[in-house]
Amino acid sequence: MSAWWLRLASFARPHWAKLSLLAFLMLLNVGLDLLKPWPLSLIVDHLLTNRPLPPAAGWIASLPGGGATAGLLTWLAAGVLILFLLSQTVLTLQGYVQAGVGQRMAYELGGSLFGYLQRLSLSFHGRRPAGDLVRRVTVDSGCIRDLFTGVVLPVLTAVVTLATMFVIMWRLDRSLALLALFVAPVMAALIRIFNGPMTERAYGHQQLEGQMMSHAEQVLTAIPVVQGFSRESYEEQRFRDLARRTLRASIRSTVAQSQFRVGVNAAAAVGTTAVMIVGGHHVLQGRLSLGSLLVCLNYLASLYAPLSALAFLSSGFAAATARARRVIEILDADEEVRDLPGARSLGSRQDGLRGRVEFDQVTFGYETGRPVLREISLQACPGELVALVGRTGAGKTTLVSLIPRLFDPWEGRVTIDGVDLRTVSLASLRAEVALVLQEPFLLPLTLAENIAYGRPTASRKEIIAAARAANADEFVERLPQGYDTRLQEGGVNLSGGQRQRIAIARALLRNAAVLILDEPTSALDTESEGHFVQTLERARAGRTTLVIAHRLSTIQRADQVVALDEGRIVEAGPPEDLLSAGGLYQHLHALHFGRAGR
Repeated sequence: MSAWWLRLASFARPHWAKLSLLAFLMLLNVGLDLLKPWPLSLIVDHLLTNRPLPPAAGWIASLPGGGATAGLLTWLAAGVLILFLLSQTVLTLQGYVQAGVGQRMAYELGGSLFGYLQRLSLSFHGRRPAGDLVRRVTVDSGCIRDLFTGVVLPVLTAVVTLATMFVIMWRLDRSLALLALFVAPVMAALIRIFNGPMTERAYGHQQLEGQMMSHAEQVLTAIPVVQGFSRESYEEQRFRDLARRTLRASIRSTVAQSQFRVGVNAAAAVGTTAVMIVGGHHVLQGRLSLGSLLVCLNYLASLYAPLSALAFLSSGFAAATARARRVIEILDADEEVRDLPGARSLGSRQDGLRGRVEFDQVTFGYETGRPVLREISLQACPGELVALVGRTGAGKTTLVSLIPRLFDPWEGRVTIDGVDLRTVSLASLRAEVALVLQEPFLLPLTLAENIAYGRPTASRKEIIAAARAANADEFVERLPQGYDTRLQEGGVNLSGGQRQRIAIARALLRNAAVLILDEPTSALDTESEGHFVQTLERARAGRTTLVIAHRLSTIQRADQVVALDEGRIVEAGPPEDLLSAGGLYQHLHALHFGRAGR
């Protein structure tokens, strides 16, 4: 536990000044609480019995009108009001500071968690539901607020309150002080009994809530498929089943906390009853004044309040600990693809980077013992168009994913201009690789911002030039707001072909040394595909271009065709040579153009 406490403390350390101010305000309020019962005690023990004030309170008589009994009564009554107003002012200021510093720490932890998640490999994200990760970033990151402003500082305040009030009660009546403190071991035993179950049940509840969020996110993202296959009722039932499991987990967690609270409150009630009985006998015997008994009873409530707070903090600590575990699970995840110590910059095209890509005996897979690529050796030179073909699942997309280091190979190496990509910084590498994915991911930004996403400093003129090169300018200009048209989530206010052309424009604007296109014409009509082929001829000049293609009409002018089957290169060479070789490419070509001719 100490290890993750230290991890979280590093996020709290920059806020030590605000946390110190918060601790001071909490302790100041403790001091005001200590003073609250004394005006009533002075009234009962001194004013009502016509006895002079004790020396420590003698200064009150020197106040204007304080020489008379009525004046003293007025000042003491006013003291109750003044202490109340001061206490409320301090509490208000404390709440303001606590909310500010607590939320700031939570947002900073959430920001760090979000940044770290973006650096984790696609293998990690493939194993984790996106909705659960969103919950960890937006909800579970609040654990740092709950732990430091809801547990650590209240514990400090409660300990100071307990110590101070016990000392004062000890001076008034030692037997009452000891009797009041008898409750503490009972509460400690309750904490020991219930803390473990509360933590585990809270953790289970948090996990199920993460699954609910993940399920909702997955279904709403895939709503066209859900509606297209009439699976609304099925998905609703799955959500309701998850909701019932989550409800049961919530009830189990609440029951454990309720049992704990009942035990704590019962112990406090027994202690209060015992002090009232013993203290009443002491007053009757003349061993304790009535005012002192009132102070003791008031302090008793104040004494049990921090004891109860310490006990109840155990349930809050359990919930916060459960969320902290979920945060630390992410921060402790292995960053499988990362910059090695001393990683250098790859350079850029302006610095002379040519972009020659080479795979040297590369083997890779997503699960141990199940390679997707086997001993791949391949070279793609600047100015060349290399086409990757093969049946579905042959490993084409996996192969090109190794170039921007979305994954690292198990064996062998991938190089650009002879430099092993694992020795260069990810930022410099990815700055020189432009991607067009089979599924064009567009953001809810303007069209211009989507095109310039990989190069945000691009001018409007450069954005329009890239759109024209991708044959997107024509439909963009017809939109009411042109390039300033804001896209809806996922770009659903554009057709599939329009989204694909925007993605191509985004890649061309990047002006990178390596251009990777994964099924770039899958959503284009025949005319647009013809325009794209012309665009590709211009775009390939001076850069290395790799295209994954099922529509073989787009790669007839490729310099090299590489055919993959079950993770291996089975043939490679110019397309005209492979057509006469009678291999996989000839088979795919016959299937494609045979169907096209019918």
